Amino acid sequence: MKDVKIEFRKPIYPVSQDLQKYMENNNRVTGFRFHYDDLLRFSGYTSVLDKDGQDTLWLSVYYSEFEHAEIEANLNKIYTLLHSDGDEDVLPFLTVDSIHYCTFGNSKPFRIRVRNILNDNYTNFYIKKADASRLYGLELEDILSFNRINFLIYEDTLIEEHILGIPGDIFIKEHLENCSDQEKSQIAKEFVKFNERCMLGLLGDMRSYNYVIIPTHDFDQVVYRIRAIDFDQQSYEGQLKIYLPQYFKENQKMVELVNEKLKPSSVEQYRKEVRSAIAKRALASQLRLQQLLDIMKNDRISTVDYITQLKTALQKLTYNTQFLKCESMGEILETGLRFVVRNYQHTNIRR
Repeated sequence: MKDVKIEFRKPIYPVSQDLQKYMENNNRVTGFRFHYDDLLRFSGYTSVLDKDGQDTLWLSVYYSEFEHAEIEANLNKIYTLLHSDGDEDVLPFLTVDSIHYCTFGNSKPFRIRVRNILNDNYTNFYIKKADASRLYGLELEDILSFNRINFLIYEDTLIEEHILGIPGDIFIKEHLENCSDQEKSQIAKEFVKFNERCMLGLLGDMRSYNYVIIPTHDFDQVVYRIRAIDFDQQSYEGQLKIYLPQYFKENQKMVELVNEKLKPSSVEQYRKEVRSAIAKRALASQLRLQQLLDIMKNDRISTVDYITQLKTALQKLTYNTQFLKCESMGEILETGLRFVVRNYQHTNIRR
């Protein structure tokens, strides 16, 4: 399997005033003063190892006594803003168990674990540099998928909830072989649907470590869902294959599973189901989606060369000449979604 290569690291694009205003109107902005850079003041760190003693590329950071007290109080407050609209009654019962820093990837996130001392239940969340690409990706996921995303921004800082699930690379390595034939067929179906959602939403770089597998017990079976957890490569790259998870070597096992378990007619059926579902969601949230796309169309979140490369590839794929008129990634995405809505809206009902 020939791997798709991402040649250059994506730059961080600033959040425009229009995008900031959109986020305020949709209750995504907090007034609590806390910056990503505040967490960079750590005085030391140790490597975080997995259960097999392998380096996870995360660092457990620690701070001086004075810094720690201030940072812990702020992080506990952020937890309440994210999960209970800032209810301070729970603050005396919260403690920060760990602060992990990842040096891998564009966003270099901090992962915060907050524990309730009354019952030892804990919750993770992330603090990252706010990036326009990531914000567009999070909003589009919230609007167009069956998933909901909880996040807040303050100036150049993004606070993002942890998405539960088994990381795709770990699931493929440790769990996939133990699944029954029926479960493997169901996982194959979900990968086809996930592949289609990423392409239609222009969400790139969905290697196995950038999505999670979510098993849910339903009567006498386990139902699996696949959910993206990294939105850094939203509408940036020019190469169409980057928006199709099937072309990454890390997903080779999943592709083999699709080829083994599904017939071409079934693959096409599941792709149509995704397009129909996205058409319905786009229509159900038409005003909010259009507001976001109008901002995205005027925002610079990619290069001219990438825009030209992608719109040309999509025109060849769909035979829709409207793509060639696009001058931004927002226009390309809007044209693609209009194509989906036009062709898959209420198809079966009309028939």
